[in-house]
Amino acid sequence: MKKSVLLGALSVAGVAAGVAAAGTLDDVKARGTLNCGVTTGLVGFAAPDANGEWNGFDVAVCRAVAAAVLGDPTAVEFVPTTGKTRFTALASGEIDMLARNTTWTFSRDVDLKFTFVGVNYYDGQGFMVPKELGVSSATELDGATVCIQTGTTTELNLADYFRANNISYEPVPIETNAEAQQQYLAGACDVFTTDASGLAATRATFEAPGDHVLLPEIISKEPLGPLVRHGDNEWGDVVRWTLNALITAEELGVTSANIGEMASGTNNPEINRLLGTEGTLGEMLGLDADWAMKALSVSGNYGEIFEATIGESTPIGLARGLNAQWTEGGLLYSPPFR
Repeated sequence: MKKSVLLGALSVAGVAAGVAAAGTLDDVKARGTLNCGVTTGLVGFAAPDANGEWNGFDVAVCRAVAAAVLGDPTAVEFVPTTGKTRFTALASGEIDMLARNTTWTFSRDVDLKFTFVGVNYYDGQGFMVPKELGVSSATELDGATVCIQTGTTTELNLADYFRANNISYEPVPIETNAEAQQQYLAGACDVFTTDASGLAATRATFEAPGDHVLLPEIISKEPLGPLVRHGDNEWGDVVRWTLNALITAEELGVTSANIGEMASGTNNPEINRLLGTEGTLGEMLGLDADWAMKALSVSGNYGEIFEATIGESTPIGLARGLNAQWTEGGLLYSPPFR
């Protein structure tokens, strides 16, 4: 969700190029565990419960990949990363993939040598303020103190927006979402800014969520999604098409409730190819024929995961919006399984 600036870009890119050549798919199979980088804790997206069990929207993608590759959704080692450490962890090979609300940008794709395998949440940077501040627009924030994560391009978006609107502000640097929440609630800053979904997730954990307002302005485009290292196309295909399987399953009406029945064969050839009862898509990926069925059997399709973790029936209460299927006016769109 945070957008790191390009400090040390050349060294990160160099490490990534070397590690990618190793063949991550073979490494994961040999290890028997997927090392998946996540946030240090953002309820709804990736956070451990009281028993230390990781849950959330991004966690579900990690578990789906583990199920597709290893046949076991629990065979995941979750590695918490900050905005500053996430790219080094991926480039160095400490993690096999990053599923941490990370924005797809030109420089991360090209200069840092990472491959974004798709978008699992279309977002934008927003602002949260206490209701008692009496502010209804970000243009009214002149002179405000703003909690913002260091080492991120969120800082650059903020600076650009305030400069364009001739507004002054005082940044309050923070390292993690937990620190931001603590500082914000303690009154160390008037405003907390990050991606709008992160603000909604953070507000949902407050004792009195209604005392805080998400302002209407969205000041950036933040296509969030999982990423892998450049140069390891085989592994990139596995993660990409696992995400696409979750998206396509929703479009085709394949759910956790009917997947067993559909796996016995349907009149829809694309469903049959998706679930491995027709064609050789699994073989092309170096996986079992039923790889996608295994992935979908963990938490269901994209829509089921969304509603269970961050949807309108959860405390976070996010509407599908841009993240609705393309058939419903949203941007969610997977290439065909053929």
